[in-house]
Amino acid sequence: MFAEQGPVLRGFFVRRGANEEAEDLVQETYLRLLRAHDRQGGAIANPEAYLFTVALNLAREQAARRQRSPLPIDDLEALTALLASEESVEDAAERAQRGKRLQALLNSLPGPTRAVLVMQYRDGLSYKQIAERLGVSPHMVKKHVVRGLSVCRRALAAPAGAR
Repeated sequence: MFAEQGPVLRGFFVRRGANEEAEDLVQETYLRLLRAHDRQGGAIANPEAYLFTVALNLAREQAARRQRSPLPIDDLEALTALLASEESVEDAAERAQRGKRLQALLNSLPGPTRAVLVMQYRDGLSYKQIAERLGVSPHMVKKHVVRGLSVCRRALAAPAGAR
């Protein structure tokens, strides 16, 4: 039966997208048939029908495995970098907490000051570029930067209970 049905099963699996795994799935199909045959004492009434039922179940299992999305490569690289660094969980948690505090501070700043800081530090724009975008002078941009950084430094330097 293996010689007769093997090519048919291979084609069955290939048509369902299991190109590289088709041969392994054919082997697994026969292995499951033999195990069932042994458990039932050779009493499988229609082995060919059973074989294709097993093959269909294997194809479904394979499709479900393919549907599960693996960890995206960017996430994997970030995880690898984190594990490779000697940063402890406490350091990462502290950095995340500082980031939240900084975000809250930015949100508390007046809109123009916040916009200037974001454009300078996140977007990497110069005072002149920011001034052109906001329609103000570069000197005014500098005032917003100084004011915003001053507020942030004071707040970040203050003890946790003083906020």
